[in-house]
Amino acid sequence: MWPVVTAAAVAGAAWAVRGRSSQVFAPSIWRGSRSRPLVALTFDDGPSAWTPQVLDLLDEHDAKATFFQIGSFAQRCADIAHEVSRRGHEIGNHTHTHARLYLRSPGFIHGELSNAQNALADIHGTPPRWFRATYGCRWFGLAAAQKELGLTGVMWTAIGLDWKLPEDAILNRLLAAASNGAIFCLHDGRAQQSEPDASPTIGALRKLLPALRQRGLQSVTLGEILE
Repeated sequence: MWPVVTAAAVAGAAWAVRGRSSQVFAPSIWRGSRSRPLVALTFDDGPSAWTPQVLDLLDEHDAKATFFQIGSFAQRCADIAHEVSRRGHEIGNHTHTHARLYLRSPGFIHGELSNAQNALADIHGTPPRWFRATYGCRWFGLAAAQKELGLTGVMWTAIGLDWKLPEDAILNRLLAAASNGAIFCLHDGRAQQSEPDASPTIGALRKLLPALRQRGLQSVTLGEILE
């Protein structure tokens, strides 16, 4: 009996921290309205040297997206970071150093969000209104930090696992979840890697964008899909 209870408790705790629909540690959104044929492409862990290729593909297909940028990465690649908003895409907060937030103090969590918020506001001219937790993991203190900084938490309907899968597997994961209101998570960087390889993401995106169009789905920002 006790092993069953323990396993259930562990599973419940894991869902509370990382479940896409969990509201335990902070409010978050994981899909938009099903009433319109819109999907939201989101990109985490940038900016990086691969970000311009993502932007060019989005331009080619008249698509918009939301980029959850790491504050310190944006400072390091300020020109690339600013190019994202200059081309009409939306900016989200993905912490300042891509630190794991679980098992950390509320003060640490607030610092990660506020430092990123300040850095991104300096680069883009306005502070982000969306936040995505690193590794999708939330913890005590996050709700208060989001509220104070005016951030809305965003998870995803489907994640491409593009840091470890080949492009066709990434594509299949996302197309399986392609429907009105879906929020997709991809990555234009690779966490702390200084020289990331995002070629699987680029390859999958090159096939994904026309496939979505063929299904009658338009790629827009989170602001458009959630409002």
